[in-house]
Amino acid sequence: MTDSREKEIYKVTLIGSAVNALLIVAKFVAGIAGRSSAMIADAIHSLSDFATDIVVLVFVRLAGRPKDSNHTYGHGKFETLATLIIGVALAAVGTGVLVNGINLVIDSVNGRELPRPTMLALAVAVLSILLKEGIYRYTVSKGKQLESQSVVANAWHHRSDAVSSIGTLVGISGAMFLGDKWRILDPLAAIVVSFFIIKVGWDISRPCIDELLEKSLPKETIGEIARIITSVDGICELHNLRTRRIGNNIAIEAHVRMDGNMSLREAHALASEAEDRLKTRFGPATHVGLHMEPRKRHNKS
Repeated sequence: MTDSREKEIYKVTLIGSAVNALLIVAKFVAGIAGRSSAMIADAIHSLSDFATDIVVLVFVRLAGRPKDSNHTYGHGKFETLATLIIGVALAAVGTGVLVNGINLVIDSVNGRELPRPTMLALAVAVLSILLKEGIYRYTVSKGKQLESQSVVANAWHHRSDAVSSIGTLVGISGAMFLGDKWRILDPLAAIVVSFFIIKVGWDISRPCIDELLEKSLPKETIGEIARIITSVDGICELHNLRTRRIGNNIAIEAHVRMDGNMSLREAHALASEAEDRLKTRFGPATHVGLHMEPRKRHNKS
C-alpha cells in the first residue's frame, strides 16, 4: 500500500468519524430529551459506526506494513479482518435493535403507554438522513477509487445508518401525529430497520469469510488468468492453477509447461513475461508463483 493511498483512506475515515461523533451526541440527546426509543437505537447504531471507523484506522495501518519474515505474503488480510469486524458489528447492532424493539412492542401490547416523541427527535432524524447519505456517497466513491474493501464496507455502514434514520423518521412521525394508539410505530420502526442492518452486516461479512477460508477467485477470473498465462508464446499449457485473495490483492500459483529443450534462461524469461502480464492486469502487488515443467511428449501410434 502506498503512503498516498493510506493517507487518503485515513482522510475519508476521519471525515466519517467526525460526522458520526456529531450524530452520536445529537441522537442521544434527541432520543432522551425527545422521548424516542427509535432515536436512541439509532444513536447506538451511530456509536457502532464510530467504533468501526477506529477499527479501519488501526487495521489499514497494519495492512500497509511491508512483508516480513513472519508475513511473507504481506499484511493484506489485516484489512480483510477489519472488514469482517465491521460486518459482525453491524449484525450485532441490528440484533440489539431488534430485541429492544420487540420488548417495547410487547410492553405496548400489555397496556404500557409509550411516550410521545417530540419535534427535537424528528428534526435530528432528518438531519441524520441528510448527513449519512452524503457521507455514504463520498465514502463509497473514495473506497472504489482506492480499491479498499474496508472503506467500501464502512460506506455501507454509513448507508445503513441513513436507512435506519429513515425508519426512525417514519416511526417518530407516526407516533407524533397519528394519535396515542399509534405510538407503537416508534419501536416497530426500529424492528423493521434492524433487519436491513443485519442483512448489510451479512453481505459485508460473507466475502471476508470466503477469503479467510482461502476460497478461490471466481471462475471468470480464473479463466482470464489462464488465458493471460497461455498467451505467452512458448508456454504450451498450464495446470494446478490455484488462486486466492490477500486483502485487496490476489495470489496466483500454477505449473506451466514449455519446450524441455530450451535453456533455463529462456524458460525463466517466458515465466517472467507471464508474471509481468498478470501484474499489469491485476496490479503490481499481485503474488505470482509459476513452476516450470517440460512439455509432455506423446508417442505416435
